[in-house]
Amino acid sequence: MQTRTKTSLVFTLILVVLAIYWLTPTIRWISMSEPERRQATMRNDPMIDHILKLGLDLQGGSYLVLEVKSTEGDAVERALEIIRNRIDQLGVSEPLIHREGENWIVVQLPGIKEPERAKELIGKTALLEFRLVNMEKTIMDVLDADGNIDEEKIPDGYEVLPGKGDRRYLIKDTSEITGKYLKNAQVEIGGQFNMPYVSLEFEKEGAGVFEEVTSANIGRNLAIVLDGVVQSAPVIRDRIPGGRAIIEGNFTMEEAHDLAIVLRAGALPAPVEIIQETSVDPSLGSDSVRLGFKASVIGFCLVIIFMVIYYQLSGLLASLALVFNLFFVLGAMSALHATLTMSGIAGLVLTVGMAVDANVLIFERIREELRAGKTVRVSIDNGYSRAFSTILDSNVTTLIPAAFLFQFGTGQIRGFAVTLSLGIVFSMFSAVVITHMIYDIALGGKPIKKLSI
Repeated sequence: MQTRTKTSLVFTLILVVLAIYWLTPTIRWISMSEPERRQATMRNDPMIDHILKLGLDLQGGSYLVLEVKSTEGDAVERALEIIRNRIDQLGVSEPLIHREGENWIVVQLPGIKEPERAKELIGKTALLEFRLVNMEKTIMDVLDADGNIDEEKIPDGYEVLPGKGDRRYLIKDTSEITGKYLKNAQVEIGGQFNMPYVSLEFEKEGAGVFEEVTSANIGRNLAIVLDGVVQSAPVIRDRIPGGRAIIEGNFTMEEAHDLAIVLRAGALPAPVEIIQETSVDPSLGSDSVRLGFKASVIGFCLVIIFMVIYYQLSGLLASLALVFNLFFVLGAMSALHATLTMSGIAGLVLTVGMAVDANVLIFERIREELRAGKTVRVSIDNGYSRAFSTILDSNVTTLIPAAFLFQFGTGQIRGFAVTLSLGIVFSMFSAVVITHMIYDIALGGKPIKKLSI
């Protein structure tokens, strides 16, 4: 075996092993049932970070543009980090979150099954406050004859805030302690009716403040306020050491879980507003995958049929190179954590045609050499060497605009550019190196007089 052939074989085997390694998490993920995928997502399985991700157009999901209502310079960056923490805890696979412009945040949530829940979780300011309820007056004392709030009757230092349902509370307009001291928030089940509630734990400084507040106000109601709404207002029965409290409110398990998420992630530095929303139904994404896969398979099969009919065994060899090409491209996309979109599938199909084009150039050169009366070995070597410069030129001229698309494009345009670029590189390798290597191995120094081409 020639040194060139050995080198090509070793390099090809290395690429095959790497592609298998990179695609193994994706293959495992595809073979898992939906409940198994949910469990893997909830426990943050490291495998999830290495699967080939599908874009919004293929698996459905939500695209949101949020506007941060603040003039502070770092408010957007702090909001970005908090929103990212919330989404990570929600268990969304491979979300895309980035800043755009001066005060916009773009959020892409592929595969999200409950977009309304996600929007509620993202947009909640989550300002947690503990405020004392007025002990001398009730809400009835500040109502007029028609049952409306009479601002003149509200004592100084107090305000009326809504509670769950139609309830209203007369509470202090300043906080005794806020959520900035919060260390942890977890969902637990218990109480008189065995319902979910949120258990809070303050950090050391906050625990001291909370103990002082409860010690000085035994017998009073302490309202737990979240984003200006009173969640509950339990009576302080005794001094509470250790910095622990609970929030009860007839929550469902999902509501309690989401509340714990936003409390753990922290309050947003300013309100956010959803100014643009695009949703792709998962069924439409599934249809896109099915139709895109179908179109790719049909196109691939037609190319193979043409190559085998026109170039015989050499055409079959070119078809094998196409398989290697697709295998390498998908493996590289997994390694680069790239996202496969519908436009990316179009890029894959395009590279199949480009790979075939390279083999056509090589085969036609080989035919010319054979017609000139040269041996099979010389014809093959000359065919590859003389076609190489043309193949290189055509692929480089395609790589240049692909690089510009990636640099200046966004979203699906960049996805197309990534897939196209990888396809060009691996199609050249498959068409020029792998097929030549297989010819060399097949010939093996034997004097073959006729080539099936």
